[in-house]
Amino acid sequence: MDLRIEKLKRRDLRYLLPIENKVFPEPWTVGVFNSELALRHGRLYRGAWDGEHLAGYIGFLMVDDEAHMTTIATAPDYQRAGVASTLIIDGIRTLLIMGVKHLSLEVAAHNEPAQALYRRFGFAPVGVRKHYYPVTGEDALVMWAYDIDSAEYQRRLEDLGLEHRSDDGNVHR
Repeated sequence: MDLRIEKLKRRDLRYLLPIENKVFPEPWTVGVFNSELALRHGRLYRGAWDGEHLAGYIGFLMVDDEAHMTTIATAPDYQRAGVASTLIIDGIRTLLIMGVKHLSLEVAAHNEPAQALYRRFGFAPVGVRKHYYPVTGEDALVMWAYDIDSAEYQRRLEDLGLEHRSDDGNVHR
């Protein structure tokens, strides 16, 4: 599959919301997404498209030289195909242009596959938010990746990017 990464727009919510409702026990509402997408500064939301199908999306909140990954989801039909990695690589590259140096996120304590993915990108656990998810009562693991603007991190990103690009420079699955 060839993925195209684009800035998310409100009209994309008709594709995004069914994914959100399938993959999260506490999905964001259309109102939350509308308010996030309406903010012109301090937010970055991008979608990965396979033709006319939204394969996944990612969102960040930015403050000064830090960004927080607010959401990431892959459509069920595209899971385990590298969509999340592609979105993270694209997101980090975009954030670097904006001057971001450090990233954080929360992930459900039981979500080992997601934690493993984030560790590949240099995220390390720094704490736990007890009962963070109201519906499930589950704890969230807080993870950070520091100094993403360093030469060492750029090598990590390049190595991860090579796993997701072909000789023609396009993302393929």
